[in-house]
Amino acid sequence: HVQLVESGGGSVQAGASLRLSCEVSGYRHCVAWFRQVIGKARLGVASISSPVGTTYYRDDSLKVRFSISRDSAKNTVFLEMYGLEPGDTGTYYCAAHSGTLCSDWTRYRTWGQGTQVTVS
Repeated sequence: HVQLVESGGGSVQAGASLRLSCEVSGYRHCVAWFRQVIGKARLGVASISSPVGTTYYRDDSLKVRFSISRDSAKNTVFLEMYGLEPGDTGTYYCAAHSGTLCSDWTRYRTWGQGTQVTVS
């Protein structure tokens, strides 16, 4: 049974950086970060595969300020966010699935509890 535990959220001012962490217990081929704003659907931000570490982003514009990575030894996936904007505000969830398509945002079924990011 896979468990995902997020950490690293907080309240920051525009322009700041944050690094979110997701500790993964158990193996899943794909681990991703999603963002949800109140009243809106949860949307994928970035994902990473194991063991190769191929990364995917929902769109190219995210690559400018967001970076997904992993520390295999610590079973942890990170989302580094730079130059945060108020529009980045939301609850960030770590998610995982065992399929082969890490860029298929509809396949994610295992979720963490979320960590709040507020940018003002």
